[in-house]
Amino acid sequence: MQYWMWLILGMVLMGVEIFLPSFTALWFGLGALFVGALLLLAPDLSLFAQLLTWSAASIAATAAWFGYFRNRSPDRTKAGLSMEALVGETGHVIAVATEHRRGTVRFTIPLLGSEEWEYISEDELAIGDRVTVTDLSGNSLIVVSKH
Repeated sequence: MQYWMWLILGMVLMGVEIFLPSFTALWFGLGALFVGALLLLAPDLSLFAQLLTWSAASIAATAAWFGYFRNRSPDRTKAGLSMEALVGETGHVIAVATEHRRGTVRFTIPLLGSEEWEYISEDELAIGDRVTVTDLSGNSLIVVSKH
């Protein structure tokens, strides 16, 4: 295969990523771009070596993303998510709010992907108190004590 074929394949695979929720076709596209660039330096590379390089580069890029980089940059924003999924849920206070930071509440079942959330409350709360979510303010829950 010619270098330009690999470059086109890489761009097509990266374009396909727009329609896939898995975020994996991008890495196979980057692997193809890598092989295209490698063929510019070594144009006599055999087809077997090209396919082997593409497989190795794609696997390495996918493993690097899912194993290292994705865990280094978690999405901590919950803004714009469904408030209905949160309101009415009950959790336990695990850290009380202070003058300088918000408290933390933990739920037995993760809510929107997180077991622990920061909270705001007008009630005096202590560690272990049960609270119910009444509203959402930015990325924090507004809670009331559940007596």
